[in-house]
Amino acid sequence: MGRKCLALLIATTVSAAALAQGQNTHAPRPSPEDPVKVEAPRVTPGLDLNVAGNVAGAAVEPNTYVIGPLDLLYVKVFRDSDFSGQYFVRTDGKITLPLIGDIQASGLTPVALAGQVKMALSEYIIKPDVNVMVYQVNSKTYTVAGEVNRPGRFPLLITIRAFDAINEAGGFKDFANKTDITIIRGNQRLKFNYEDVRKGKKLAQNIELQNGDTVLVR
Repeated sequence: MGRKCLALLIATTVSAAALAQGQNTHAPRPSPEDPVKVEAPRVTPGLDLNVAGNVAGAAVEPNTYVIGPLDLLYVKVFRDSDFSGQYFVRTDGKITLPLIGDIQASGLTPVALAGQVKMALSEYIIKPDVNVMVYQVNSKTYTVAGEVNRPGRFPLLITIRAFDAINEAGGFKDFANKTDITIIRGNQRLKFNYEDVRKGKKLAQNIELQNGDTVLVR
């Protein structure tokens, strides 16, 4: 065999070996049938939502709003994520916090509840800084039904009167009766004339709605 042929054979052999070695440096691709493993998310006590430092709560007055069963609260203990989080008020009116256990929430304002949590946490944290926010109101609602554009149940966040409640529900449909509206409150049937109130007449009928009231527009 001539020198040129021998050199060509050696070069070809070296190139093939290098190519094979380069191919072997890559990990084999998983087949489509291989299951993809995804780590389950961790759930911390209270389901802490304050990742970005801000939590948008319901527009309630923290000094006057009275917490009720099924309300959703956000308890923030500054510089301590183990206690901070979202808590439902159970039907017995209590919430359960880590280490502390059950604490009464129903019947208290957010400010008062923050004080109770702060007192309980004082056994575990030096001078805890606590804030309680009503994240969602579920215990107090009113309903607007009938010939309005957005009928449904609405959270009773702040004081609202019949006139404003109808506006919050999108106002009247085309053929709604604006002068003979009924506010249902338990066994009571209270009459309301939207047009009178709009014109500034008989304003006493524009009553504040209570928890469970239904404004019925025919």
